[in-house]
Order: sequence, then C-alpha cells, then structure tokens
Amino acid sequence: MPELPEVEATRLSFADRIAGARILSAATGKALRWPLGIAPARLSGRTVRGVRRRGKYLLLDLDEGLLLIHLGMSGSLSFAASLPPPGPHDHFELVTTRGTLRLNDPRRFGAVVWVAGEEAPAARKLLGGLGAEPLSADFDLASFHAALKKRRASIKQVLMAGDVVVGVGNIYASEALFLAGIRPTLSAARLSRPRAERLQAAIRDVLGRALAAGGTTLRNYSNAVGERGNFQFEAMVYGREGQPCRVCGTPIRVIRQGQRATYFCPNCQKN
Repeated sequence: MPELPEVEATRLSFADRIAGARILSAATGKALRWPLGIAPARLSGRTVRGVRRRGKYLLLDLDEGLLLIHLGMSGSLSFAASLPPPGPHDHFELVTTRGTLRLNDPRRFGAVVWVAGEEAPAARKLLGGLGAEPLSADFDLASFHAALKKRRASIKQVLMAGDVVVGVGNIYASEALFLAGIRPTLSAARLSRPRAERLQAAIRDVLGRALAAGGTTLRNYSNAVGERGNFQFEAMVYGREGQPCRVCGTPIRVIRQGQRATYFCPNCQKN
C-alpha cells in the first residue's frame, strides 16, 4: 500500500490544481528511501507543468527536470491552500503559488527524487524495468501471455514483481486471481492463453473498480484532499480469512508468499 488505484486517485485529486503553479520554496525532513538529488532551494522559481503517473510513481513535470514521488508503504500526499506546521512524519514539502504539497510518510519507505529527465540514470533505474500499464492499450494479451510463459514463479508473485504489469500490488493481485479463478500458487508458466486472457480482464476490472472507489483504505490512506477509499468494502477475498466465500461459501484461506499475505478461495480458484 498504496497501490496503483491509490496513486492514481491521489494524482487525480490535485493534478489539475497544481498545474501551472510556481514553486515558492521546498523543504525536506528526515531522510527518505532515496536522496532528493538536488538542494531544495534550487527548486524555487520552477513551474509545475503537470502531474503524470508511471506504475506507482507520480511524475511532477517541471519547466526544468521532474520530481519522481513514490509513496512507499505508508506515504500519502496532501495539497491545500494552507496546511498546519509540519509534523514529525512530514518529510517533503513544496510551497507553490496554488497551494502546498506535502508528503507524510511514517515508515519513510517513500521517496522524492529530482531528475533532469526520464533518460537520466536515476530515472532509468527507477522506471526502466517497469512493465505494461494495466489500464492502457500497452497491456495486450499476446505480450502478457508470452511474458508469463517465461516465469516459473507463482502467478501471484509474478503479478506483484511489476516487470510484467505494473501496479498490481498485494490487494489487487489477490482480488484479480479470485475473479479469474486461478490459484495464487500456480506457476505463471502453466497458464494457458484462455486463462491468461481471463486474468488480464480480471486485472483491468479490479483496478478499474478500485480506482472508481477511490482506492482502498485499510489504515490511514487518503488522497491529496483527505478523501478515503472505499474498495475494501467490495473485496471478495482480501482480508477475509475464515469468512465464507461470497460465491460458494467455502472459508477463505490465507497463506504467505514472499512475506506477504495471500487470500484465496480453495474451491473457486484452481491450479
């Protein structure tokens, strides 16, 4: 957390309002996962041209360079005309002519990195290995199935790796695999083309519905204007260990894969 729907919901909540703003000042708090890469004072005077997303990264395009923002495991952004004084978990802030953008990250696994452009070494390191955007035309069946056939790891872990398709984190991988009727422990290489097609459709369906719901709020996620997500109320398997499957009534099971919890229905999802 946050995953693709939460990052995109965050982007939509402030992108239009910050576009065209001039940066008045920038400040950093405690060290994040990666250094900013520029003295904060050098951001002053630059203009925010727009906000894009690539996977779980937000890209703030400036008139000189861009800022890559990753929310990590617990980060969230706030954007408002004025904000209270920074607290102990506020680690980056941009004061602009249209409002203040602030990153709050209690666990400090997030990051804000300035790069000269997307071809800069730091940008290529962070963005270069990302897979297809699942809600775009780039996520085509032929390429998806071909990539899966090369991977012997479990399909759940392949989805979460981000080099085949981006943004399908823990929550949405469990939900998409349930919708597609696929056991999360199945080797990705064993998926037939018809099953890969069902999974592709399920990924798009789940992420689309999650985005429409504003994302998922399990603990403290909210978008840049403080709105919480509601997809958790639609979850079919995630977080429902021991509860009856909404389709067949079989108790939902949970296992550990790559140190993450995987929820599935042992009856509806097959190897």
